[in-house]
Amino acid sequence: MTILNRKLVAILATGMMAATWNAPSSAALSQGTKAPAVQLNAALAGKPFSFSLARTLKQGPVVLYFFPAAFTSGCTLEAHMFAEATDDFRKLGATVVGVTAGNVDRVAAFSKSECRDKFAVAADPGAKVAAAYDTVMKGAPQAMSERTSFVIAPDGTILLSYTDHNPQAHIEKTMAAVRAWKAHHA
Repeated sequence: MTILNRKLVAILATGMMAATWNAPSSAALSQGTKAPAVQLNAALAGKPFSFSLARTLKQGPVVLYFFPAAFTSGCTLEAHMFAEATDDFRKLGATVVGVTAGNVDRVAAFSKSECRDKFAVAADPGAKVAAAYDTVMKGAPQAMSERTSFVIAPDGTILLSYTDHNPQAHIEKTMAAVRAWKAHHA
């Protein structure tokens, strides 16, 4: 398949996803609940590693964001925006991690190119972790996650749970939640 054909397929698939899953999203796990454990294969800058939420929370809050599939237009845009904001999250002591159940075989390439080597992306085969976080996309032809962002405090409490198909507000809302947490723990 040529590069042009791949791009066309990706554009068509993105349009079909938007048309198919345009129904309003329900909220995932709510603020104040304990975040389920997460242990997944992940990649940072294209290099594989084992991601553990518990281990990462020892360093500070975690922005754990779920997205449908790597290399689709909305997910790529969201990854670029999180990449641009990653240094600001780090200054506040937070770690950003993306999670996808879609095309899990491509997380290493996605972490390098679209996440610009700035943050890790974890593979969630079968959307098992997405199910634990109640972010499985309803009506999807395969197990995929909604576009949902969580901010999780070091004690494992969910500080923010935000679901929206539009990727743009996710960075703003997660940054505000991390700043609020930091203001109370500085």
